[in-house]
Amino acid sequence: MSKVTVVGAGNVGATVANVLAHKDLVKEIVLLDIRGNFAKGKALDSWQQAPIDYYSTSLTGTDDYKDTANSDIVVITAGIPRKPGMSRDDLISTNAGIVQSVTKSILKYSKNPIIIIVSNPLDVMTYAAHTASKLPKNRVFGMAGILDTARYRAFLATELKVSPKDISAVLMGGHGDTMVPLPRYTTVAGIPVTEMITAKKLNAIVERTKKGGGELVKLMGTSAWYAPGAAAAQMVASIVRDENRIFPCCTLLSGQYGLRSVYLGVPVKLGKNGIEEMIKLKLNKSEMALLKKSATAVKSVMKTYDKMSKKKK
Repeated sequence: MSKVTVVGAGNVGATVANVLAHKDLVKEIVLLDIRGNFAKGKALDSWQQAPIDYYSTSLTGTDDYKDTANSDIVVITAGIPRKPGMSRDDLISTNAGIVQSVTKSILKYSKNPIIIIVSNPLDVMTYAAHTASKLPKNRVFGMAGILDTARYRAFLATELKVSPKDISAVLMGGHGDTMVPLPRYTTVAGIPVTEMITAKKLNAIVERTKKGGGELVKLMGTSAWYAPGAAAAQMVASIVRDENRIFPCCTLLSGQYGLRSVYLGVPVKLGKNGIEEMIKLKLNKSEMALLKKSATAVKSVMKTYDKMSKKKK
């Protein structure tokens, strides 16, 4: 794989491009934004960093989809953040329109790319992109669980005073308040986390993780970008290297976990074809109940999107 396009040159998109360039995995990264000069500036700044940080991946900025031709992987970060006074429906309508337009424009110049969605609301934006692309579901999926698990692991590392490198964890479900952390599958250097922390403190960390994005918005007045950008870049790296790393990603379920026709975060293997395999965990009753609750919440947002789409037709 030699070419990756990142759509949206805002904080998240620019971070995806910059982190990916540092990994030196692909020949070319194209950063596309409707603000063409803005994308060109961000790309040029990152390219001028190459001699300092020693990478060879070239970066170019553009507002012309022709420059994305023959992309192997496309990361879509485009969309607007939710503003004060804006309803959830307004956000869905605006961003779904953007994601659909971007997806169709990309496919004019790239026949069979792998598409990774980062735009919010994540689960329904993955739905919008998948239906607009008509690509197989293993080639269109969303980034959420990697970011959520990173926040969870970071909070645990702080509390336990250990390196985050030693913490492994799995989260499932929708991106946001209905995510499903799985402490039973969380380990510290192979040791179950439940042996290292009280249930009360662990529950507090789980709740903080669910509201992790909101915490950052309150602190900065805007949404996060370093961790989300790095998470998307990590997904690209696993695909380019054909590593088959296991990550929680948002994908269409068609009977797995007893759920159908819903886009939800589940653990998958990421390799050269995108999602190579969906991992089936043996959830207990309480975990399954939480996953079904999360699926119900995501389906309600999907129904909102479906109603909007019918009205536009």
